Amino acid sequence: MSVVLGYDESPGAARALRAAIEVASAFGERLVLVYGAAPPGPTGEEYHAHYDAIRQAGRTGLERAVTAAEAAEVPTTVEVIDLSPAQALIEAASRHAARVIVVGSWGESPMRGALLGSTPHKLLHLSTVPVLCVPTEE
Repeated sequence: MSVVLGYDESPGAARALRAAIEVASAFGERLVLVYGAAPPGPTGEEYHAHYDAIRQAGRTGLERAVTAAEAAEVPTTVEVIDLSPAQALIEAASRHAARVIVVGSWGESPMRGALLGSTPHKLLHLSTVPVLCVPTEE
């Protein structure tokens, strides 16, 4: 089994990273760090540059998360998946037999999350794996 973390360096992600490391360590499981890099629309000359920039931003953020996990002696796997964040997390959780998906929230109202489709909100409705939604420290 594993613990899957959606990580994007948002304010909620820092606390979610700490919680995911704690859960993975407690159960002696691998931490799968996931960044959903849904490609932009398929038209226009800027597509490839935009796509590459999104993937690189994800890799950079995940490298910082790996450093934190390694300091806690938690083994990691890193995945940048070309899907929306919620779909990327669901897909990774399925492939890695996840015990839980961990995501951070950043203090938006439940109504705003429902209307705009926040990742935690989507996961709570679509995932067959338990979801741990970690609030920001603010």
